[in-house]
Amino acid sequence: QLRELLTGYGPVFEVFLEPTCPFSAKAFSKLDDTLHSAGAHNVTLKIWLHSQPWHLFSGVITRCALAASTLAEGKGATKKVLAGVAAHRDKFEPADHCSGPLLVLSPADIIARVEEYSGLKLGEAYALPKLDQEVKRHTKYARQNGIHVSPTFMIDGLVQNDMSSGDAV
Repeated sequence: QLRELLTGYGPVFEVFLEPTCPFSAKAFSKLDDTLHSAGAHNVTLKIWLHSQPWHLFSGVITRCALAASTLAEGKGATKKVLAGVAAHRDKFEPADHCSGPLLVLSPADIIARVEEYSGLKLGEAYALPKLDQEVKRHTKYARQNGIHVSPTFMIDGLVQNDMSSGDAV
């Protein structure tokens, strides 16, 4: 069963992240502190995965993160995938998005690397046919809200153009 990638209660703070984007990784690393600082009863934090084609393996890694949400740990497993990829971004993103030794990697190689750095077994979950619909749901929601880059932040349905990954918690 797919699990929503949300935590907390209260007004909705939505974050659109691309797993291999360095700015998304920077924002992701602040989300737990943001939720703690605001208080889990004061805000609902929702993560949307926003695959971007210039990040060469984005689609495979995004599907891995969504596959992780079907595991027993649910959103905790998804966080392990996002944290593992963020901590080892150089193992997932070719130089200048288009060159270097990573170009020889297959999707199976990328899945194996995600498993290695997250400590999760994702093979069966990755192959679930219903994941296609979940990837499409995340993509459609981003498009409907005019989201083009990551990270992007929304509060109660309004894009916050003045927020960035460089902001303090």
